[in-house]
Amino acid sequence: MPKKKPFSIDDLWQVERLGAPSLAPDGAQAVAALTSSSMDDNRTSSSLWLLSTLGGRPRRLTSCGDKDGAPRWSPDGRWIAFTARREQEGRKDDEAQLYLIAPDGGEARRAAEVATGVDAFRWCPDGRRLLFVSWVRPGLKGAKAQARAHKEFKERKETGYATSEAQYRHWDRNLPMERVPHLHLLELGRDGTAAKVRDLFEGTSYELTRADPDAHQFDVSPDGRRAVFAFDPAAEKRTDGRFALAEVELGSGRIRIVAQDPAWDFGHPRYSPDGDRIAFTASHQQVKHTMPSQLAVLDRDSGQWEVVSAEWDHEVHAPIHWEDDGQAVLFVAEQRGRSHVWRFDLPDRRAEVVARGGWVSAFDKAAGTLVALTDSASHPARLFAHLPGAEPRRLETFNDALLARFDFGQVEEMWIQGARAADGPGEGDPVQVWLVYPPGFDRRKKYPLLHNIHGGPHTGPGDNWHYRWNTQVFAARGYVVASVNYHGSSGFGFAFKDSITHRWGALELQDVERATDVLLKKPWIDAKRVFAAGGSYGGYMVAWMNGHVPAGRYNAYVCHAGCYDWVGMFADDAWAWHAKELGAWYWDDMARPLAQSPHAFAGTMTTPTLVIHGALDYRVPDAQGLAYYNTLKARGVDARLLWFPDENHWVLKPRNSRLWYQEFFGWLERHDPARRPAAKGVRRAR
Repeated sequence: MPKKKPFSIDDLWQVERLGAPSLAPDGAQAVAALTSSSMDDNRTSSSLWLLSTLGGRPRRLTSCGDKDGAPRWSPDGRWIAFTARREQEGRKDDEAQLYLIAPDGGEARRAAEVATGVDAFRWCPDGRRLLFVSWVRPGLKGAKAQARAHKEFKERKETGYATSEAQYRHWDRNLPMERVPHLHLLELGRDGTAAKVRDLFEGTSYELTRADPDAHQFDVSPDGRRAVFAFDPAAEKRTDGRFALAEVELGSGRIRIVAQDPAWDFGHPRYSPDGDRIAFTASHQQVKHTMPSQLAVLDRDSGQWEVVSAEWDHEVHAPIHWEDDGQAVLFVAEQRGRSHVWRFDLPDRRAEVVARGGWVSAFDKAAGTLVALTDSASHPARLFAHLPGAEPRRLETFNDALLARFDFGQVEEMWIQGARAADGPGEGDPVQVWLVYPPGFDRRKKYPLLHNIHGGPHTGPGDNWHYRWNTQVFAARGYVVASVNYHGSSGFGFAFKDSITHRWGALELQDVERATDVLLKKPWIDAKRVFAAGGSYGGYMVAWMNGHVPAGRYNAYVCHAGCYDWVGMFADDAWAWHAKELGAWYWDDMARPLAQSPHAFAGTMTTPTLVIHGALDYRVPDAQGLAYYNTLKARGVDARLLWFPDENHWVLKPRNSRLWYQEFFGWLERHDPARRPAAKGVRRAR
């Protein structure tokens, strides 16, 4: 039997990535996008695959497209719709369009040519109509006027972006100038091409969320006569807007608000099977901005709504899916570093796990069959079918042959006493730490410790697979990798999540440091070889540590897309939350943000740091990383900068990702006393 190898950067990019599944109406087949990467071409491509829930090999459905994605089965089972940019009939798509393909194969056909493109979509129950999202100019009437204006804008010679909007950027792009996301109705002809397209919001002030509007933000009633959607009723749209719910009659276009409360933020509406109720998420933002999204149900006849999961201290995530009997709702929720599909029984107000993670990121259910997309810290996403009374059935083996060649590290969950969030005497709160050991770990040997500090801050690492910060790749280089779910992390209840509000850095630092103390007592950790790395809020944390942890505690830091200066951070795309998190606007009380800002403690920073940033990062603008790097250089601290002109908050291109890992490992090895330094600069990883 051939000896297994450690898992490397290049191996990680050979892993094929499964997308969210959609089930056929009879539950016998699922369709999902599969993304492959080419290091040589420095690009990724995706195609659609059919997977039987009853057994049998997966079958490739599309091969001509480049980015075929977001497939959804029609209610009558006749078509699979998906979005793509393709060339067909001599015309190449400038924007993503909607395509249809029969599940038994054949050539996909463009359902419509929408000048402003097609984003998220949903089928109507009759299988002859679809709702989709497109960004349009709200002052224009008719598709021809939209197409003409869109063409003129694309052909303009000017490059300036002019706006009076409060919300104009998101993650890595400017929002379409002078355009907003509207819901459209597409009626298909018998041949599967568009007979008619109509903007349902035309002539109104309604629009969907500007922050990546997806198919979870609207739904079609079971009788196909109306659609419910989430919208921001405020005149000025901001990232912290509190959304309401409205219904639009698909025939007349009449719109009415069905649920609105200025204290609450609503989203992800779904009709019950009989159409009489709407399930949705509700977050009581007037209490705290960190309040969880809970499950609520609206009675359409009375107009009354109620938060039904108020006593269940978990956060509800889309998709929301009604059971056929209308007595329960399925959704995804985190719990202590894992993510599961839950069934919430409405009469009993009781939740139970129906598909367990690892980390469930997506699911669908039809005809009694549930399929869930599940990964873990030990393997990438896999698709499982869950049938009543049966063990989960794996539907594919896309990556099995590849992964069988490698030796992976053991994953372990550990709990420590972290900081104490509440005032008064007592021991620290329990804090979860995930450990990934090097392959072939031997407790008689000593290993370097690498902290992998997560971003957010209100997210959390868990039993999940990560492509940009892959703990198995880290462990394969010989590190014991520790991921601390510090105070503020999600999945541990509201009090734990909210505990860091207005005092960023304080509790989180105690948690990381206490984890370090515990691990340094292990005989297999080398106390002279300790490192910490983090991205986004994790990058903030390592910058914070550099100003607060005594010199020599850590050999080196890696700060990726880290928040460094909370005043300068006001250039980000989420500025509306700053005062809520930090306790004050900087012009009202400069002391509050300064007390939580790493740059205010630059005078005590001495630990060598690799700073990484992308120019297209609008969540943490790259000036943050440049200011941190320049400060370290000015102070004479050993520092290195890796800056990408074409990457955003994440590093997504295969070649850039490989360079990221090379610089990451090279920096750690350069400051590792047990490793021989490279003759020149940073040693490249193989």
